[in-house]
Amino acid sequence: MLVSLIATVLNEGENVRRLMNSICAQTRLPDEIVICDGGSTDNTRQILESYALQLPLRIVVAERSNISKGRNTAIANARYEYIAVTDAGVHLEPDWLEKLIAPWQTDPQLPLIAGFFRSDPKTVFEIAMGATVLPEESDINPEKFLPSSRSVAFRRSVWQAVGGYPEWLGYGEDVVFDMAVKGKFGKFGFAPKALAHFRPRGSFPAFFRQYFNYASGDGHANLFWLRQVLRYVTYGIALPLGIYFTYLYGAWVGVPFALVASLYLIVPLRRLIPAIAPLNWKEKLYALWLVPWIRLVGDIAKILGYPYGVWLRFTKGKV
Repeated sequence: MLVSLIATVLNEGENVRRLMNSICAQTRLPDEIVICDGGSTDNTRQILESYALQLPLRIVVAERSNISKGRNTAIANARYEYIAVTDAGVHLEPDWLEKLIAPWQTDPQLPLIAGFFRSDPKTVFEIAMGATVLPEESDINPEKFLPSSRSVAFRRSVWQAVGGYPEWLGYGEDVVFDMAVKGKFGKFGFAPKALAHFRPRGSFPAFFRQYFNYASGDGHANLFWLRQVLRYVTYGIALPLGIYFTYLYGAWVGVPFALVASLYLIVPLRRLIPAIAPLNWKEKLYALWLVPWIRLVGDIAKILGYPYGVWLRFTKGKV
């Protein structure tokens, strides 16, 4: 089985070394690596070229390309039927590629294999962020899981059949691609031990921008509208009513609302508590305090980002 590993980069600088070093350390090296540079103006390309003597690496350039166009360009320049995809902002477990393609050993006709990812936090804030927004393997239903393109593999013929990644979409492109593949080909393979590690956002402004962009992509692609309606109902109707009736009739009225709100925090707290075990008590309290605020900021970002994406859908369409 010959495998092409592809990625797209833009102004990654020294950050890309971590990815490349983790590729060099793979127990099963890719048969070729094709990286599309979207027009970097820093030293990204020079750093990548320094790995060309160690790895079967080719660099292609697509100026001013978004992530979808960068991936499509890299795949179009790849030689082999089996394509593995990752991102510049990650580092890979040494057996990532070996685990990722293992399901093809028993079923080479699988259209797509979903790998997995874990947070790689460096601060208390990032520990809380990862626990709040990133699922664990136990949270995943493999039948419904739509993988991130940080860790995924598919057959080149499948990519061609669904028209590749959607170049008209700025964010959420991997979800649209996954859904197109699932709609046309059905069941995915699942390789949860094929792990890519990445750092969660390290501040509230960075997190807000990330989730605003994700939600704008959902709105542009007309995805998950029911979730968004529920979010508007919760924050626009249920929360104001809860505050109003609590003010009007006393604190006891707010207890049911508080219990319902606490259910929203159970899953991230379950993931967070083991992660903060090595921390001192002040850091633990800080991490626990962050969880509801991360939830709130993420929801506000989605509430604001989704209508912007809808506006893009009606003004720009699929261009």
